[in-house]
Amino acid sequence: MSTEGYAGDVDSRQAIDILRNTPRAVLLDVRSAPEWDFVGRPDLSGLGREPVCIAWQSYPGMEKNQDFLAEVDAQGITREQTVLLLCRSGQRSKQAAIALTELGYRHCFNISDGFEGPKNADGHRGAVSGWRASGLPWAQG
Repeated sequence: MSTEGYAGDVDSRQAIDILRNTPRAVLLDVRSAPEWDFVGRPDLSGLGREPVCIAWQSYPGMEKNQDFLAEVDAQGITREQTVLLLCRSGQRSKQAAIALTELGYRHCFNISDGFEGPKNADGHRGAVSGWRASGLPWAQG
């Protein structure tokens, strides 16, 4: 785990283990609405909960969501809860983890391989690593 202004990095398999073993842990998916709707989203129904989806950047221009922090607060996520942040490849979620930590959220972890992971040799995501490629539960549409 690295610590660069937040609790550290975990991969998607570590994240699901934390969610299984930490009842109040939250999976915060910070991708955009088209990504949730068309690419898919983690399925936590087997754990009796759902991910919280709040975009870090607004589609289509990908400007920073100025209401992000207010939306996190509105979801009832407390500063003491473990928050696992997920995006496509670990970049936006890292930025969001740092921002939440700066506001006093104590246990923000970036899921460094994201939902789709890095591109493979053919330039495609979703095959090398990440939530989907790791065979973790997810749903599409």
